[in-house]
Amino acid sequence: MARIIPPSELVLNEQGLPYHIGIGKEQLSENIILVGDQGRVKSVGKYLSNIDHENHNREFFSITGSYNGKRVSVLSTGIGTDNIDIVVNELDAAFNIDLQSRTERKEHISLNLLRLGTSGSLQPELDVDSFVASSYAIGLDNVLHYYQQDVEDVGLTEAVRSQMGEAFDFIRAYGIAGSKTLLNKVASTETKGITLTASGFYGPQGRELRLKTRFQGLNEKLAATRYNGLQVTNYEMETSALYALGSMLGHDCATICLIIANRFKGAFSRNYQQRMEDLIEQSLHRLTSE
Repeated sequence: MARIIPPSELVLNEQGLPYHIGIGKEQLSENIILVGDQGRVKSVGKYLSNIDHENHNREFFSITGSYNGKRVSVLSTGIGTDNIDIVVNELDAAFNIDLQSRTERKEHISLNLLRLGTSGSLQPELDVDSFVASSYAIGLDNVLHYYQQDVEDVGLTEAVRSQMGEAFDFIRAYGIAGSKTLLNKVASTETKGITLTASGFYGPQGRELRLKTRFQGLNEKLAATRYNGLQVTNYEMETSALYALGSMLGHDCATICLIIANRFKGAFSRNYQQRMEDLIEQSLHRLTSE
């Protein structure tokens, strides 16, 4: 007998849709672009034609339309791996759980989840206004540890453990791979690297305002990590949870980030909005191409 998921676990709104994102499979494409910033939803949406859906609830804005003759959705996640936990679980529920009977569907639908974001470079040669695709992520968050899982890249975890030293005892980092299939499709020409996903913007990324960080020099140690011929390239706040949850749930996930700051050079992009437009157009074209 199929498990019936109780209302306390699968929380639905008054329309019977996932509580936070407020949209169901009929309003969504299986090709979904994820952006952190609500305002960026319209930046993607303006390239779509035949728009058949728009919705917003809290920080979760969504638009569905067509590009290159194919249906595409864009959804804002807000900032952080905690929001990614909400978004990926609820997107999966929209497609793979019968929301009326609260039972898992027999036919699994695999989604393409492409995150487009901004990021800071951790390598001096990775200049601002360049694009970097995340072949792997190192999670400095703890989302993965709450799930029974077999998707962790143990080799990458061990590589970063050797760099972190005692900090690993407090920050149980984990390694996770993105979808090679989706990365090959949407990021064939981009610099590939390992992305650090932090649980915050200031101390967790080594920034000091009035508070001192506990682990001095941690960024330099993390940036020295090497794995499968790749180096740690950039910092952001979402990709590890996206890759982990996507892998566990059977979805293809990829992240491409625009570098807007170089931490070692102290440089910041003067015109990153235009470069983000370039990334959006390029990604839409590749995502919808055969």
